[in-house]
Amino acid sequence: MKIHFLGAADGVTGSRHLIDTGDRQILLDCGLFQGWKLHRERNWQSPAALREVDAVVLSHAHLDHSGWLPALVKHGFRGPIHASPATCELARVLLLDSAHLQEEDARRANRYGYSRHAKALPLYTKADAHRALGQLVPLPPGRELKIGHSTVRLTPVGHLLGACSVALTHGGQRIVFSGDVGRRDDLLMPPPEPPPPADVMIVESTYGNRTHPPEDGAALLADIVNRTVQRGGSVLLPSFAVGRAQALLLVLQRLRRARLIPKELPIFLDSPMALEATALYRRHGRLLRVPAREVATLCDGVRLVATVQQSMRLSVSRYPAIIISASGMATGGRVLHHLKVRAPDERNAVVFPGFQVGGSRGARLVAGEREVKIHGEMVPVRAEVRHLQGFSGHADRGELLAWLRHLRHAPGQTFVVHGEPDAADSLRVAIQNELSWHVRVPEFGESATV
Repeated sequence: MKIHFLGAADGVTGSRHLIDTGDRQILLDCGLFQGWKLHRERNWQSPAALREVDAVVLSHAHLDHSGWLPALVKHGFRGPIHASPATCELARVLLLDSAHLQEEDARRANRYGYSRHAKALPLYTKADAHRALGQLVPLPPGRELKIGHSTVRLTPVGHLLGACSVALTHGGQRIVFSGDVGRRDDLLMPPPEPPPPADVMIVESTYGNRTHPPEDGAALLADIVNRTVQRGGSVLLPSFAVGRAQALLLVLQRLRRARLIPKELPIFLDSPMALEATALYRRHGRLLRVPAREVATLCDGVRLVATVQQSMRLSVSRYPAIIISASGMATGGRVLHHLKVRAPDERNAVVFPGFQVGGSRGARLVAGEREVKIHGEMVPVRAEVRHLQGFSGHADRGELLAWLRHLRHAPGQTFVVHGEPDAADSLRVAIQNELSWHVRVPEFGESATV
């Protein structure tokens, strides 16, 4: 077999690993590149290797793993896209929203003239997303699927509703792709299940160079909320609509019930996608570690912002509030309108409860930049900016090593992907030193025979 590393090989995003089995071309994940401009520009390229794909297998629904599917279909892919049932449902929410934002950003750029191109075009449209969704084929975890002479099996790994590792077996040899591995003590998801025996391991390294701080995310959030309200400001939470938004709702409800934040303080959920995702989390409550009664009450007393008009009114409101709005790295969506209004006011707080990929607007804000470009305008940042790592859904280095240690026999080859260069190399060194495995970090575009 041959592995082509077509994404997430020199950064966190754009997960695409093409397996050539000899009789089939099977693509593990089909993600969007995000963050640095150098990476984002790859979204507009269609590598020759992707033109002959027979089937796609998704680890989970996050856009850096699924978000290029409409583009793949736009370029002619007509094969099946296999994923867990929950991933199929979440992908519908995420891909349609992504397509909407692609179209909206192009319209806005053309209307206000800040595109460098004569006419800004969307990467893909809602019609492309609908076609991609029509090719989804649910694959329940634990069930074996035949693709040509290969078999594929999914194993839950926490992290996100429906998220799984992928095991592909061909000719007696098994490749295991971790996808994104969750945490042992995640707020919503159960701990990741151990990986199956592997001859070749492809493992993520998002947090490969660090250990999550022993912070109490709920307590820190409560402190920020109370301080911000005392100075008459609002707390803006740029959040991933799927997974992170639901975790934030859970924590805020618990803080309310314990009277650790003002019970009368309004909480707004300003993301249609988060509304849909929350409904899916409630429907798939059996997959969560949270009691059903808590899942059922995630939105109790929360003001749901459905329309653009409601969001616009909220963005100019001066009353203290907590606002959860997508996207999680402030790369697009309604949160940008809130940022334009709230960031210049020192009374407010902007709190990022998740990983910020290098080059993203969120990463720049967390790094301390006091001016950011939004919709072609430079916006001053005087609000308090905080980064809460306690809400991360990714395993840290120790948790990744613990997950790998479940393997009784070392893989013949291990490839570290899906991390910034320092994170990927740090995990490589740790695996080499602590597990004595043969391991390396592949380069973008590299191919390896296994």
